[in-house]
Amino acid sequence: MIEGLTEKIEQYQYQGYHLDELYRQIAAAARFVAIARRELVPGIRHRLGGGGSGGPDRVLRDMAVNNFASNLQLFADLVNELYINLVEVDKIEAKGRRPLYLSIPELQDIGRMLVGA
Repeated sequence: MIEGLTEKIEQYQYQGYHLDELYRQIAAAARFVAIARRELVPGIRHRLGGGGSGGPDRVLRDMAVNNFASNLQLFADLVNELYINLVEVDKIEAKGRRPLYLSIPELQDIGRMLVGA
């Protein structure tokens, strides 16, 4: 689901977006962020260890480790912004009906997962 959200732009340029699919992709990204924050960020240095390699590989690994938390936060912020904008579009398109996001249970904790509260 995350791959569809982040990498398949040209597919949507021709076929258009379906709100329910976008909501599910956002929910998958939010679950990823929440799990990564809880399970990866605290011990990422230890998981990747020192390894025997040095030189450029070590530099790249250290850069990835040092920037992982901030990159994850940036991703979470972008997904949250997308979610907020999508909800606004959903409300406008509902025109008196119940917006779609209210009927998708996976979206109940989306803010908490993305903001990290």
